[in-house]
Amino acid sequence: MHNGAIMSSEVRHLVDSARPYPLVRLSGRLDATTAGTVRDVLLDVLARQPEAVVVDVSELQVGEPSAVEVLREVWRETTAWPAAHLTLCDSRGATPWQGSGWAIRDDSARAMAELGRPRADRRISLDLEPQVGAARQCREMISEACDRWGQESLVESACIVATEMVNNVVAHAGTSMIALLATKSDGVSIAVRDRSTITPSYSGGPVPATAYGGRGMLLIDSVATRWGSLALADGKVVWALLTGSENSGKSEGMATQRRG
Repeated sequence: MHNGAIMSSEVRHLVDSARPYPLVRLSGRLDATTAGTVRDVLLDVLARQPEAVVVDVSELQVGEPSAVEVLREVWRETTAWPAAHLTLCDSRGATPWQGSGWAIRDDSARAMAELGRPRADRRISLDLEPQVGAARQCREMISEACDRWGQESLVESACIVATEMVNNVVAHAGTSMIALLATKSDGVSIAVRDRSTITPSYSGGPVPATAYGGRGMLLIDSVATRWGSLALADGKVVWALLTGSENSGKSEGMATQRRG
């Protein structure tokens, strides 16, 4: 269990990682000032690629109704990746949170029971340092996992994506990183979290040699079904989804990454 710092903006958070799924307890006052803190807390948990997150808001007061929009923003930003099941719990009722996009339950025990047991074998991660050989380690993880998951047809594309993502961090960010891999019924997802707030960009046109991530993003776009980036308080996640039909949803993936 991890106790979050008490914020001067009157928001407190506690993240309980000992449950089947992360349980985040929020307390204090949600308003325009504290909404950013709530966003950062939730995205930090989601950036670890859990199957689901349960958030208990029973002790969170809504100071400004418009601030509830931050929950919808988090739901929208993470719909494609990590595509986790998001549940809000409030013993006082669902009224303040309706329209957020989150499932709403009256208590966390019920929410956890409805989610069932997590499938730990479907998600793996690898800590990497920004050094020569990092991309090779990631490719080895992908090859072994895809073989185990019966996703052999996606190994080549997944390795291309991972190599570009990791090499971008090595060449431009220079920070430690976490590679995340998951399987779904229709394919696999690959993500790399680093500690740089610089977001790679891709316009679809000629890429300057000095552009951060430009050429790598061009290659990722050519093989991924969808891809994007998720801005975090202490860095970012760049992610990609691969399925048997890589061109499906391409335009939506581009829209997602531009919003990121």
